[in-house]
Formats: sequence, structure tokens, C-alpha cells
Amino acid sequence: MIAFAANSLLCRMALGQGMIDAASFTTIRIAAGALTLLLIVSMRGPATRVPPNWPGVAALFCYMVFFSFAYLSLAAGTGALLLFGAVQMTMFAAAIRAGERFSQLSWLGLAGAFGGLVYLVAPGITAPDPLGALLMASAGVAWGAYSLIGRRAGQPLLATAANFVYSVPPAIVLSIVFFAGTDISVPGAILAAISGGLASGLGYAVWYTALPALTAGRAATVQLSVPVIAALGGILFLSEPVTLRLVVASGLTIGGIFLVLAQRSRHVGTAPTNTRENG
Repeated sequence: MIAFAANSLLCRMALGQGMIDAASFTTIRIAAGALTLLLIVSMRGPATRVPPNWPGVAALFCYMVFFSFAYLSLAAGTGALLLFGAVQMTMFAAAIRAGERFSQLSWLGLAGAFGGLVYLVAPGITAPDPLGALLMASAGVAWGAYSLIGRRAGQPLLATAANFVYSVPPAIVLSIVFFAGTDISVPGAILAAISGGLASGLGYAVWYTALPALTAGRAATVQLSVPVIAALGGILFLSEPVTLRLVVASGLTIGGIFLVLAQRSRHVGTAPTNTRENG
């Protein structure tokens, strides 16, 4: 979870201080993640070519792009909360559409989580940048879609490695499109590489290694710590202020999602999960 939260901190640190442009950060992050995941997969045995899952590739690429451009204006904690909330709301919406029944407490939790996100972006002095908030919410929806597309993958780590590799060409095209705004410094490139190689690539490898030992409820619940870790990291390392709006919104959103997860875990049971709900 620290690795996933670190993506928000690394991205905001690089972009907020003008060390690199968003398109270049995205391209380097994807390339570094692809290289790291390929190395990890090759260490586990003979490499197996995986055909492209284009919906998954598109969802992963959109998440990466929206995530980077959103952090041009959002604080680390605010961005992480918006991302996390949008991912979970997307997953819950898919469950409802699939016919899953939610208890009254679950609906109360959903209302609280949604209300927290609405309050976070509502107009006001301390409201986040509207465009940044929209981009991060879109990144969350994209990651939620990616999770839904790949949740039945027999080898999630291998599938993720393939999706990263197939995302490299469109990332290069992205950098070409935004070539006029290219601004890369050595520290910025290093932060992007760390985000892709360690926080993303190695972070996913550790996550997929731990998943078989976790129940669905525990795997989902432990992710509640990601926006909290990101917010604390933003305070400690980026000197970001703690606003009452963020505190209240975090309480409503994380508390509401926890309530839904707690209710769902009672019906799902204790079977292991291969969920990909992370960021």
C-alpha cells in the first residue's frame, strides 16, 4: 500500500515542482514499469508471449495519462482520495449492475462515500482545481474498468506486464503529441522511473504475491490505507496543508466504503481473491 500511495507522492513531487511535463512522466513511468515487470516475470520462468487485451491496455493507458495530468494541479492527498473513491464507486456500480444485492447499511455507506467525494470537489475556497479533479476521477474510473477487465486473469502479474508493454507505443505517441511542451530534468526523469519501476512494477509484483493469502474482504479493506498514507506523505514530504474539507471528505468516503466492504464480506465469504483494486 505504501508503494501505491508513493505513486501519488512521486507524481505530485515531479509535476508540482516543474521537474518534468505530464506526458513525459507518463511515458517514462509506463516504460519503467514494463521493463521492471518483464524482468520479474522472466525471473519466475520462461517468458510466455501474451496476446494484447486491448480493452485492458486502453484502460491502463487512460489511467496513467489522466493520473499524471491531474497531478499538475492536485495535492497528493486530494488526488489519492479522488482516485480511490472513483475506483471503488466504479467497482460497486459494476456489482450493482451485475445483480448483486446491497443491504441497507451498504446503501448508507455508498451514500456517505459519494457524499464525501461531492463535498471534496464542491465549489469553495479550499476546493481542488475542477479540471484536475475531473481528470483524477476519470483516472479512477479507468482503473476500475481495468480491474473489472482483468479480474479473471489466470496470471494477473503476467497479464499486467503485457498490458504495460503494449501501452509503451501509445505512450510514445502521447509524448510526440505534446512534444512542444516537453520539459524533462534529470530529477524529474528519475522520479518518473521510480514511480514506474518501483512503486508500480515492483509494487504490483508484491501485491500479487500477497493476494493468495488474503480474503476478498481483507484485500479490499487494506486498500483503505492508501489515501491516508498519501495524505500523510504529502504533509511530511511536500508540506501540503491539512484542510478541514479533506479531513471531512476522507472520513465520509473511507468510512462509507469500509461500511460497504464490511457488509459485502459477510456475503462473499473467506475465499481468496485476485482483485486488482489498487493504483
